[in-house]
Amino acid sequence: MRIAILCILACLTSPDYSDFVSSFTPSPLTQKTRADFPAINTGTVYLDSAASSQKPSFVIDAQSEFDRTTHSNVHRGAHKMSREATRRYEDARSSLAEFINAGSRRELVFTSGATNSLNLIAHSWGIKNLEPGSEVILSIMEHHSSIVPWQLIQQNFCPGIKIKFCPLNSDNSDLDYDELEKMMNANTKVVSIVHTSNTLGITTDTKRIASIKARKAAADSIYIVDGCQSLPHKKVDVKDLNCDFFVASAHKMVGPTGVGLLWGKEGLLDAMPPFMGGGEMIDIVTTTGSTFAELPGKFEAGTPMIGQAIGWGAALKYLESIGGMEEIEKCENNIGTYLYESLQAIDGVTLYGPTDPSKRAALAAFSVENIHVSDIATFLDLEGVAVRAGHHCTQPLHDMLGISHTARASCYFYTTKEDVDIFVEKLKETIDFFRSQESGGADATGDGEGEIDYFA
Repeated sequence: MRIAILCILACLTSPDYSDFVSSFTPSPLTQKTRADFPAINTGTVYLDSAASSQKPSFVIDAQSEFDRTTHSNVHRGAHKMSREATRRYEDARSSLAEFINAGSRRELVFTSGATNSLNLIAHSWGIKNLEPGSEVILSIMEHHSSIVPWQLIQQNFCPGIKIKFCPLNSDNSDLDYDELEKMMNANTKVVSIVHTSNTLGITTDTKRIASIKARKAAADSIYIVDGCQSLPHKKVDVKDLNCDFFVASAHKMVGPTGVGLLWGKEGLLDAMPPFMGGGEMIDIVTTTGSTFAELPGKFEAGTPMIGQAIGWGAALKYLESIGGMEEIEKCENNIGTYLYESLQAIDGVTLYGPTDPSKRAALAAFSVENIHVSDIATFLDLEGVAVRAGHHCTQPLHDMLGISHTARASCYFYTTKEDVDIFVEKLKETIDFFRSQESGGADATGDGEGEIDYFA
């Protein structure tokens, strides 16, 4: 009942975009880049870019070229191939540092992904700095990767810490910043809040959060920003965010899987102990102890993800070559609004997150009355449309919303109007099919028997 009332109130107060669909003009960026992505030119309508974006031929070729001509381990060899592999790997680090406006390339650590980055912070900074009574503040929108590492620290290393969750505002359109301020106190040691929600599309106000932390939290507290859903879609300047740590993954921004970044302020990283031990991260090893490499090497134990990092460097070049992040953001605002308004016009569809499309990312989480979202996704897949169904690794958020699962359609700059039109048409056909059945389909809350659990 609460959700229904909120939806009605939101409809009464949200801007009128009713003419947007009929007057929609495709972005020139989409038309210019669509042919660059081989996997989405095979007939599939791909609306799952929030989970993993597609890769352009430029990135695929860069990785392939490295494997075919220069594949070698980095930092360790005096031979030509090793030197060239090292140059390309470190060039990718420099490109990323410049891309996010890091103060130094020493502040940028390559990891296996944002999940690894968040675990590194929790184990390296957390175990050293947290004590009984310390508080960790997260938002209810967090991905499990931002929640579970702190729970592991609580269970295995620091049982006396408290983990608190900041709620959303009354209409679930933004973080409740007033409540966040009330929650913070001198015991607050960690504030970790997503930049853009992978489920609701909400983008948080990082400067406001940083300001609250500076006034209310412990002097030695840290602020972590999960940028997995922001860095691929807009210009991000880590200095401007006013955070202490920033994490992201390549595979959501036309790059390879298996590589991510941890950016941290150099002083903080310097003071943190290594997360894992092994080759590469050492200076001297003896039978009685070890000393460690300087930044960022001390956090990059073992053979790194060389080809993936080089592929990420190529992805950054590609993104800049097509017009840069400002153009990408404008393009996605356009197609994202078209997606949202098209879904809003379908009877029985409930959308979650901000009702003003200009205040949300180019994704839409939704459910359909009396139809399980797994059935929706399966039937759409049979029609060649790829969307995601599940809890999107945000189970606490879904619990707060009173549902167990949602379907999610997500766009990138290569998403066309035709993609959205086909998706909407097939979704309507799927809804009509289930409504025509005497059984009426499974319960939309996702609590029916035989439920398939699709993970984010």
